Amino acid sequence: MKQSFWKTLTKPIIALAPMANVTDAAFRRIIAKTGKPDVTWTEFVSADGLFSAGREKLLPDLWFTENERPIVAQFFSAKPELMYQTALLAQELGFDGIDINMGCPDKGVEKQGAGAALMKNPELAKEIILETKRGAGNLPVSVKTRIGYTKNMLDTWLPHLLETEPAAITLHFRTRQEMSKVGAHWELATEAVRIRDAHDSSPKKTLILGNGDCKDIDEAREKAIQYGLDGVMIGRGIFGNPWLFTPRTEPIGIQEKLETMLEHTRLFCELYKVDPETGYGLKEFSVMKKHYKAYASGFDGAKELRVRLMEAKNLSDIETMISDWINQNKKARTIFME
Repeated sequence: MKQSFWKTLTKPIIALAPMANVTDAAFRRIIAKTGKPDVTWTEFVSADGLFSAGREKLLPDLWFTENERPIVAQFFSAKPELMYQTALLAQELGFDGIDINMGCPDKGVEKQGAGAALMKNPELAKEIILETKRGAGNLPVSVKTRIGYTKNMLDTWLPHLLETEPAAITLHFRTRQEMSKVGAHWELATEAVRIRDAHDSSPKKTLILGNGDCKDIDEAREKAIQYGLDGVMIGRGIFGNPWLFTPRTEPIGIQEKLETMLEHTRLFCELYKVDPETGYGLKEFSVMKKHYKAYASGFDGAKELRVRLMEAKNLSDIETMISDWINQNKKARTIFME
């Protein structure tokens, strides 16, 4: 089993979840600067797309900097031969690890037989993992999945995955059918660890990470200890809070929030060559708006600012709106200038 960087991490491991159009290169750079997780995932990328005419449009999703290490590239596909080729590419690009998405509920992804659909085809899932490992060289291969498709099937699904000896398995403690409509079933974490230990009790055993509804690192560590997990992956808690992985004794001030939001926006527009007039580039400016909703919260006047930010069409609009807002809010201006 190839674990490489996984062996160097202190438990419990706290990881940043892969989220499409959220954990892109721009946001990950901001996160790495303000407070790094123990391990970072890229957005998920289509292996099929990487070996098609759309390759150039997808490669920016695999941009990363040295400050983000260790960083894992996440891919999805239902074609083992393409996952082999993608693993070779991950080696070439210098990633620290490869993760296979076997839990995404997106209909387009499932239509290809990938993502969560692989839970209905365990033999293909195993073949995909083995071919990825064959192409990965010294890079460790991990899997991110769910507890089942329409019901909890850990007792059958997890052993199938463990047979291929991935370096780690991250379990989102919901079924595909449940999506995010119910709370994550963390009570199943103990069962997942038991199944893993029954399969392999050696020091090189597959690591088990949990995922779902975890908002901060304190809660993540508590859950890891409570359920005997090797780590926890945090997703939505990162919205508007790139400081998530660095403990703070004081709350984030308005100045720091707004300056970081501006830096994030400028970096996004620069990296993805966003046209200042049209808002289009390698990624659309509108992608940033989900971040603005989170950054502009938790302080007096945040709602009014948030409404204005949703109307922005480019970086210039954002700069003007923030400047105007500060000038119109004496209290905020005082804090901002301290």
